[in-house]
Amino acid sequence: MKRLSCLIIDDEPIAREGIADYCKEISFLNVVALCKNVLQANQYLESKQIDLIFLDINMPIVSGMDWLKGLKNSPSIIMTTAYEEHALESFTYNVLDYLVKPISFERFLQAVNKVNNYYIHKTENEVLFLKSEKQLKKIHINDILFAEAMQNYIKVVTVTETIITHMSLKRFKDQLPEDNFIQTHKSYIISKYKIDTIIENQIIIGKYKVPVSVRLKKAVLSKLRDDTVG
Repeated sequence: MKRLSCLIIDDEPIAREGIADYCKEISFLNVVALCKNVLQANQYLESKQIDLIFLDINMPIVSGMDWLKGLKNSPSIIMTTAYEEHALESFTYNVLDYLVKPISFERFLQAVNKVNNYYIHKTENEVLFLKSEKQLKKIHINDILFAEAMQNYIKVVTVTETIITHMSLKRFKDQLPEDNFIQTHKSYIISKYKIDTIIENQIIIGKYKVPVSVRLKKAVLSKLRDDTVG
């Protein structure tokens, strides 16, 4: 099993040590450093491969949220904060979970298991074979951005190509990891890990705009909150 290298960023020593103690109980976590601010963390990100960051929000010099907004190609993030109101916004910045202090070990375990499952799926590189233009095309599930239903066909958009295949959206959805994909509209399924921004009734994924139906909007937002708030 891959051990995930971790940074803990929090200006409160007791909070840093508390997360570090929890990490010691988890076999797949390896804490690289405890940082009292994001400037210290930058030094480690420049020199080491980091898989996971435990990040506080309210810190001196630069807040965790402001730092995260400017972070390019960030590792996976678990927010550890006393402020609930930033949960939905944080999801658009590669945040996989959002823990509100005081953090129980049970809730911490749930969060890190989610991150571990994400990396398992990522490293297993699961694939699908879709029939398109009289041939079977292999696609990596982790490369899927979204799928759109078009009568008796679906359009599958990945990071590298677009594939048209004769299949129902429901049948396609049934082949995907349930935790990784969300139906936003009767005609659309998206990868939640590819979301860039959520704006009213649209989800932005790169150059694409995916609609969120009025009927499904509450369920979509609820699923995102369930994934980010304990």
